[in-house]
Amino acid sequence: MARRYDPDRRRRIIDAAIRVVGEKGIAGLSHRTVAAEADVPLGSTTYHFKTLDELMVAALRQANEGFARLVAARDGLSDPASDLAAELAALMGEWFSGDRAGVELEYELYLAALRRPALRPVAAEWVDDITARLVRRTDAATARAVVALMDGICLEALLLDVRYDEEWAREMLGRIVG
Repeated sequence: MARRYDPDRRRRIIDAAIRVVGEKGIAGLSHRTVAAEADVPLGSTTYHFKTLDELMVAALRQANEGFARLVAARDGLSDPASDLAAELAALMGEWFSGDRAGVELEYELYLAALRRPALRPVAAEWVDDITARLVRRTDAATARAVVALMDGICLEALLLDVRYDEEWAREMLGRIVG
């Protein structure tokens, strides 16, 4: 039987992995569940991703790209005349105003790095990227503190299942960035 050329298969597998994690959590992720979700042969998942860690790295990287696009679209983050705390609070508000399940998924993959060292460099990419953008507006220590606060605010909203409070976030971020 001839192989069918399928240039989007790798991306479909990653998308399927993201859906599986969104529905079943990290514990539900396997090559078999992803193959079924992507409607591809099991061998396709193992061909493109030898291990589940490789698949999770690709899924986390893709999830990070969505947030990176939101960050890149906010011109106010680099504008010295803008209120940085307000810009960051609005950025998180925009993120939370989308699909909350998507935010939960991103954090589940992000936190999976605690137990899966292969994910740590990808999780660090997000921290490093946002920190580098903030260093244009403040010093490195303050930028890292801002990123930590943003993570804490997001995790609290997710874990306590409460509505994201943009005004409160702006006030707290303002205390750090001055």
